[in-house]
Amino acid sequence: MIAQTTQLYKDAYTGLNRKIWLLAVVMLINRSGTMVLAFMTLYCKHLGYTTEQGGMVVAIYGIGAVAGAFIGGKLTDSIGFYKIQFLALFLGGIFFILLGLMPSFLSICICTFLLSMCNESFRPANAAAIAHYCTPQTMTQSFSLIRLAINLGWGIGVALGGFVASVNYHLLFWVDGFTSIGAGFLLLLILPKVSFSEQVKSDVPLKQERTTSSALSDKRFLSFLVLATLFACCFFQLFTTVPVFMKEGLGLDELKIGTVMAMNGIIIAVIEMILVFKLEGRRPYLFYMAISSVLMGLAFLSLNIPLSNGLLIAVLAVLIVTTSEMLGMPFMNSYYISRSSDLNRGQYTGLYTMAWSTAQVIGSSGGAYLAVHTGFHGLWYIVAAISFVAATGYFMLYKREVKTI
Repeated sequence: MIAQTTQLYKDAYTGLNRKIWLLAVVMLINRSGTMVLAFMTLYCKHLGYTTEQGGMVVAIYGIGAVAGAFIGGKLTDSIGFYKIQFLALFLGGIFFILLGLMPSFLSICICTFLLSMCNESFRPANAAAIAHYCTPQTMTQSFSLIRLAINLGWGIGVALGGFVASVNYHLLFWVDGFTSIGAGFLLLLILPKVSFSEQVKSDVPLKQERTTSSALSDKRFLSFLVLATLFACCFFQLFTTVPVFMKEGLGLDELKIGTVMAMNGIIIAVIEMILVFKLEGRRPYLFYMAISSVLMGLAFLSLNIPLSNGLLIAVLAVLIVTTSEMLGMPFMNSYYISRSSDLNRGQYTGLYTMAWSTAQVIGSSGGAYLAVHTGFHGLWYIVAAISFVAATGYFMLYKREVKTI
């Protein structure tokens, strides 16, 4: 049994391009330094601002993320992913440092917007880089490996950030800044330069339906984006309204909440690569997305189970959400990449990143509003309903795609 499990892990990680591994190292280091965002609201309160003002700063970050995703996608298709990744990391590091020096609320908001634009312009370029370095057969595995690096880095960053913040809040910005800048130069050091002409010439068709036209003319992709936005609005509740409900509704303390939430990253780190390896190629990507959305709805419905054991309810919900995340998100990346070419991949990655950034703004603010006006139990029913709508949409796209094959 142990030998079989060991071989399964080995198989799941073999075949990946060395450059994908190096890119994962860059992402791990960069995300390990991304700790400011997790403590931004607390930092604003530390400066004497209200919780609502802190929430406004987070919302502004989301708005900047939408703009950054659009700009990053455009620039990726015009000057190449290699340069954009470095510039995003370098300039993002500069703005992290500057943000910690801002003297007023207005200046904090402006600097947060600029920081977010730089930070999020990295995502479309990074997705294009992954697609460039991997093979069609290892695309989903490659995206999963990068997700693994991001989740591990985020976990390290939040844990480290708590310690740094306890010493001095301003140190968070310096650590984030130098980590981002360092990750940028590490990228230049360990990954060979890819010129824009090389990026375009390397395109290898993954599907017959791929074209070099605008992503905005791809109606099936646009339908997918709407569904992805609905899914993401529900998913972001895990990091906004769910922790508050765990404390106020389930009676859990911060230690238990942190432990339960940490399960998400740990399970992804241990299981996702294996799951993707076993499922890749067995069903169309849209099928997995439909099942993932159903599980998302069930996860939030589980929060309304009338059990006296709040910890058990929280664990159950996080387990189902995490399963939904592992079953859906890696295949979402593979789906939109498979519809693009190297000539328009920046458009596809930019629009996909914009969809998630938009969902972050809508989901975070909308979830909080509904929690106040309908109560948490009403919110969970609404979120579950939205998840089931997304599942229905994915299933309809799946049936339509099967008919055209």
